[in-house]
Amino acid sequence: MIPCRTLAGLFGLLLAVAAHAQPVGAPAAAGNGAGADATGQAATADDRAWRDTAAYPFAAWADTALRLELVAKAMQLREYCANRRVPDDFVRERLRRFSALSGRQEDCRSLLDY
Repeated sequence: MIPCRTLAGLFGLLLAVAAHAQPVGAPAAAGNGAGADATGQAATADDRAWRDTAAYPFAAWADTALRLELVAKAMQLREYCANRRVPDDFVRERLRRFSALSGRQEDCRSLLDY
């Protein structure tokens, strides 16, 4: 078993490394001319290819977290659907809210997709 003193030391070292890795300030703008800056923004506003993430092998963390959250909510809703003591109006309201989160029409059968 690792002593508490060792764990506290490792935690302190982790915090020190994390604090050192943080950026000091916002990066400075490349140009001072207003005309050059405006044309640069217009060019990047038209060209959205730089934001394409289709080739990424893994989904973004936010997307993965959202999917896991939807799975957890769907499991809870499946329990509500299966329990006959839960009022139908309550289940319908929860399904309506879940539909708003998932972006598709949900019912007790569609919860099996999760």
